[in-house]
Amino acid sequence: MSGRLQPWAAQLSDGVAALGLALPQETVDRLLAFGELLLKWNKVYNLTAIRSPQEVITHHLLDSLAVLPHLERVSRLADIGSGGGLPGVALAIVRPGLVVSSIETVGKKASFQQQAKIELGLGNFSVLNKRVEQVQAQGLPGGAAEGVISRAFSSLADFVNLSGHLLAEGGALYAMKGAHPADEIAALPAGWVVAETHALVVPGLDAERHLLVIRRA
Repeated sequence: MSGRLQPWAAQLSDGVAALGLALPQETVDRLLAFGELLLKWNKVYNLTAIRSPQEVITHHLLDSLAVLPHLERVSRLADIGSGGGLPGVALAIVRPGLVVSSIETVGKKASFQQQAKIELGLGNFSVLNKRVEQVQAQGLPGGAAEGVISRAFSSLADFVNLSGHLLAEGGALYAMKGAHPADEIAALPAGWVVAETHALVVPGLDAERHLLVIRRA
C-alpha cells in the first residue's frame, strides 16, 4: 500500500510482534488503512491532536493494541468517548470476533468512525452517537458489555459513574491511563475497586502507560 504511513509500516509490524501479537499481514494492512483515514479526516475534523504519521503508529495504533492481552475473556466491549475510534476501531480490526460498540457524543467524530466502519468492512463494530448516560445496556449490540474501556476519558470516578450501568454481571471497566493515578483510585465511588493494575509497555513510546481493571466490590 502507499500513503503517509508507509515509511513507518515496518515500525507497526515490529511493534505488533513486540507486543506478542501474531497478526496476518492483511490485518496489519487494515490497521495502516485506518491510520491513513485518521490522518486524512483529521485535517478537517480535528479528531486528534496528533498530526505526525509516526506518532499515529506509536501513540494511537500500538497504544491501543497494548491492552489486547488483558481483554482475552471479553467478547462484548463498549468504548466510551473514543474520539477518532481509539482503541475501539483498532481492537475491532485485530479481533474480528470481538463485538465493539463505540459511544461517542461528538457528531463529527461519530461520523468518522461510521465511515471507518464502512471503508474497513468492520461488521463487528457499531457507533452510537449519544452521551454514555443515555445509552442502556440492553441497547448495545449483543446486550450488556462484558468490558467497558476508555482511553484518557475523564477521571476514574466519572468513568465509573457514567458507564458502570453498561456492564454485564461479572464484567469490568478498563481504564487506559498514563501515569499511575493514585489520587483518582482513592476517589473511586463506594462499591467499586481496582482489581488489577497493569503497567503497559508500548513499543516506540517513551511514556508511562497503565491499564486499570475496575470491578464491583
